[in-house]
Amino acid sequence: MPQGTERPLRVLLAKLGMDTHTVGITVIAHALREAGMEVIFTGLKQTPAMVATAAIQEDVDVVGVSSLSAGHTRSLPTLARLLREAGAGDKLLLVGGVIPEEDQPLLQEAGVDKIFTMGADTRDIITYLNEWRAAQQAGHS
Repeated sequence: MPQGTERPLRVLLAKLGMDTHTVGITVIAHALREAGMEVIFTGLKQTPAMVATAAIQEDVDVVGVSSLSAGHTRSLPTLARLLREAGAGDKLLLVGGVIPEEDQPLLQEAGVDKIFTMGADTRDIITYLNEWRAAQQAGHS
């Protein structure tokens, strides 16, 4: 890549388990693409192992999971563990959707870096990702 240019932030978006609600993740994907990010969507009914494998194969920077069906307390800690075990623990792990406040500490302790609940503004998500990337690049300079 020529000096002075950087590749777009690569974001993998996933729906785990039987959650088939796609409106929110579609809106997020569109907003991230409009902001210049490369978005890979794994599709519906993914397992944590499938998402971890895809994240590694696609060499993404960020893994974002949309959760609207209450399986998050089992699937997200498993996903975080699988990413760490595969040597991909440096990938930013985000979750969005219906995440009760009482579940958030468990998810953060398991390795979820940031939680965006229902109604989060896509501009806030984009800002968070851009600030995270800038901090990553400053740490590698």
